[in-house]
Amino acid sequence: MKRSEVSQAQERAAQMLETNGIVLTEEEIRHIEVAGFGLGQLDVQGLELVTYVNTDRYCAKELVLFPRQTCPEHLHPPVGEDPGKMETFRCRSGKVFLYVEGEAAISLKATIPVGSEAYYSVFHEIELHPGEQYTINPGIKHWFQAGDDGAVVSEFSSTSRDEYDLFTDPRIARVPLIEDDE
Repeated sequence: MKRSEVSQAQERAAQMLETNGIVLTEEEIRHIEVAGFGLGQLDVQGLELVTYVNTDRYCAKELVLFPRQTCPEHLHPPVGEDPGKMETFRCRSGKVFLYVEGEAAISLKATIPVGSEAYYSVFHEIELHPGEQYTINPGIKHWFQAGDDGAVVSEFSSTSRDEYDLFTDPRIARVPLIEDDE
């Protein structure tokens, strides 16, 4: 991902947060994480994150999804003695289509990214609107996509160890490689 693409996504995410009344410091804005997952299609499969706190006991983040942007299917496995991350998603704005293990929806409201269909396997649909939340237990496969207007989601969880997340798509690189513009 090019540094200019990261900067543009950070600005766009900061604007969405501000529009929704979530105030960030200048330092937080500069450190908005842009997760492109190494797929080269940030607007389709990507995620923007602000991490407020991440200790050995708990974590709090804001997740920003651009319109129809998808966070690919993954799970949070055990790490050492830790059973894995348990997380609660609380929708702040927009609409989020969350998919977890369980009985599949008859018709999905999300669109699986073209070319990645083989890497999506859980289709129990939970639709979150502002003020609604859902808790995902450790080790449960899940993925999510914003509706047409994008979404802001607050995440409250046990310790986040993103580098250990297991994605069903083997092409995914969780830690982004950022290249300077030429």
